[in-house]
This record gives sequence, C-alpha cells and structure tokens, in this order.
Amino acid sequence: MRIAVVAVSVILLLLAVVWGYQRQLIYLPDTSAARVGGNDVVLQTSDGLLLDASLVPARQPDRGIAVLVANGNGGNRAGRAPLAQALAAEGMTVLLFDYRGYGGNEGSPTERGLARDVRAAQRYLVEKAGLPPERIIYFGESLGGAVVTALATEAAPGGLVLRSPFVDLASVGREHYPFLPVRLLLRDKFPLAEQLAGVKVPVVVVYGSADSIVPPSQSRSVAQAAPTLKDLVEIAGADHNDASLVHGPSVIAAVVRLADQL
Repeated sequence: MRIAVVAVSVILLLLAVVWGYQRQLIYLPDTSAARVGGNDVVLQTSDGLLLDASLVPARQPDRGIAVLVANGNGGNRAGRAPLAQALAAEGMTVLLFDYRGYGGNEGSPTERGLARDVRAAQRYLVEKAGLPPERIIYFGESLGGAVVTALATEAAPGGLVLRSPFVDLASVGREHYPFLPVRLLLRDKFPLAEQLAGVKVPVVVVYGSADSIVPPSQSRSVAQAAPTLKDLVEIAGADHNDASLVHGPSVIAAVVRLADQL
C-alpha cells in the first residue's frame, strides 16, 4: 500500500511539474537581439508590446507581393534571414518578426500572445507598408503554421504556405511524450487542422520526408484538411531544421508558384 501511495505521489508530482513548466518545453527562444538586414521596424501589439521586426525589400522586378513569415518555436528571426533573402530575390517583400520573449522582445510567449503578435505584423503590412491583404502570403514554419492559420481565419491573405505543419500541438506532443496525457495537460492548443478547414484561400503544404520533430504523416493530414490545397511538396530526406526544408530551392519554388496565382 505504501509503495502504491509513493508511486501515485511521484506521478502527481511529475504531472504538476509538466503543467507548471510546459511552456518552457514548448517555446525555445533565442533572446539575443536579431540582426537580419533590410529595414528595422517596430510592431505594436494590441496589448501594448513593441516587437522588433525586419522588412526585407523585394529586388527588381517587384511583384507587389509581401510574405509574412511566422517562425517556429525556436531561435529568432535571424535564422530566417536566408529565407527572406531568397524570397526577396524572387521579387517579394518579406516581413520577419520575433514573437514576444524572442529576439530581445519583452513579454512571454503563449498561444494568445503569439496571435496578437502575428496580427500586429499583418496590420503593419496593410496599414504601414500599404499592401492589400490579398497581396500578402502568410508563411508559417512548424508552430508558426498554426499561428498564421489562426490569423487567416480572421484576416484572409492571398495565400497560405505551411512548412512542416502539425495537426495540433497535442498530436505532435504525443509523439515525443507518449507516457503523458498531453491533451489534458496542454494550456496552448494550436488546433491547426481544425482551423484550416475554415480557410478558403489557396494553401501550400511543404514537409520533409525525414522530419523527426513533426511526423510527415501529420503534415499530410494537414494538407487533407485544406479546402483549397494547391500544392503538396515533399522534400525527400529532409529533417525538420535542414537547410533544404528551411530555405531550400523547393521551398522557394513553392512560394513562387503560389505568388504567380495571386
């Protein structure tokens, strides 16, 4: 009996720790100030935070299209500089930004907070940069795919590119913590596939066949949930953070094909 009590106590303690510290497991920010190139800009969120961002101008000929990049859960926008430069070389303006708690920004990341942050980025492109919403492509990387999909349900873009997307956070969490009741414990849900079902803009899904973070089957399930899937691109042999999947030629070509349709 005593052993059973001790075992239950240990399990409850473990669950309490996971509950209290789960966001430290989900969000892995590089808090150093990011240096990207382009024009440094500041975004203001609806709850009053100021976020550092970089607007990388299109090279000529300018397509008159902007790409709003929502990062994954790690690093900061400096790691997305090669993506921005490659897209700019194809005639697209690119907005990179850091979420709250990333890249030297104040605040702490949460699902609700990231929704405010990406909304501030979209508002900047429309109100400050003068881009019509239908000339903006949302590019979401992994967790950022859920962030831009939620944004698309309230502010429709011209198109949506989801790189290594998951069905929802619990689904990918179960892959890495199969011994935990992940769905019950999670505070932040990020229900990407559920929300994507209500998005009526052209959607592109890109994933790596050897992704060890987000299983390829999850990205394919996301593609199946898209009402207007235009392109499904598998990058053979690519893991989650491989250069070929982060900013490789197949990724850039997929964005260009979408831009040609706008």
